[in-house]
Amino acid sequence: MTARMDKRFADLKLEGRPALVTYFMGGDPDYDTSLGIMKALPEAGADVIELGMPFSDPMADGPAIQMAGQRALKAGQTLKKTLQLASDFRKSDDKTPIVLMGYYNPIYIYGVEKFLDDAISAGIDGLIVVDLPPEMDDELCIPALRKGVNFIRLATPTTDDKRLPTVLKNTSGFVYYVSMNGITGSALPDPSLVGAAVKRIKGHTDLPVCVGFGVKTAEHAKVIGGSADGVVVGTAIVNQIATSLTPEGKASADTIQAVATLVRGLSTGTRSARLVAAE
Repeated sequence: MTARMDKRFADLKLEGRPALVTYFMGGDPDYDTSLGIMKALPEAGADVIELGMPFSDPMADGPAIQMAGQRALKAGQTLKKTLQLASDFRKSDDKTPIVLMGYYNPIYIYGVEKFLDDAISAGIDGLIVVDLPPEMDDELCIPALRKGVNFIRLATPTTDDKRLPTVLKNTSGFVYYVSMNGITGSALPDPSLVGAAVKRIKGHTDLPVCVGFGVKTAEHAKVIGGSADGVVVGTAIVNQIATSLTPEGKASADTIQAVATLVRGLSTGTRSARLVAAE
């Protein structure tokens, strides 16, 4: 599992550009459209896919992602169906790394060992579980690492040098730097502060550092990608899905294409990032 993620970042390093990491909510607005979106992401330039696991009580998500989760749950999405989504995607794409992102409660109810076995069978490469701190590594992180699944940790502006080694201890795949305090979908932070933060984290780890929260345009991606190993985009994609829906909240003929168009633009930003940094 870890091999697919490591290879992708190694290849990007050779290309001299940051990764475009794209997040969407599994099952939003329905299963088939969601699968269509997932398949369209790599073609549009996504390098890593973060697949959201819908949950009824998300605490770190902004309104857009909360609503996406509600739409998915209303359409009947479950954790089992989210794993199935990854499995169906893998039938035509065995190269793009997939990271499941969400909260521990649905995994705990599913059963940790069963979840990890099913995730591996579905072709999942990593996990981001936002409400499991390092102090709870025995719950899921250590079992995941034993089975070869990356456990990706979040670092924030308040994660100081004293705390960082604890956060990074069992992290693998990449480090997700949340570039501001607060919920997803907030304003873009000062790029110079992001550059300094990435440098600080890299002083503690050899892992790639991907930066997210607030990236909405190709220009944002270009600026953030100048100092990071990857740019994470979530809220902008989820918003694009939401605005493409019919008044009844159903997928329209434009939904998949609208996401692909946005991601294509963001990809242009990340692909020009290192060129700017080198000037």
